Amino acid sequence: QQPRIVIFDEPTRGVDVGAIAEIHQIINRLADEGLAVVVISSYLPEIMNLSDRILVCRQGRIVEEFSPAEATEEKIMYAAVH
Repeated sequence: QQPRIVIFDEPTRGVDVGAIAEIHQIINRLADEGLAVVVISSYLPEIMNLSDRILVCRQGRIVEEFSPAEATEEKIMYAAVH
């Protein structure tokens, strides 16, 4: 049975640079295959490049949602702390 959702928690933290591109390819391939892919990362450029929707959490709650077109690092950081 094929899963419908895959969750990656900090998938590239502590990983060498060569493996990062491979991990991103795997994430994109899974999304292209129709799986829901959730990526939890504190590395904003990674999130902004991989996501079709960005949710910002603060104290365990979703406080903001951005599309990649409207998201900036500044907006994401502001939502995370205010």
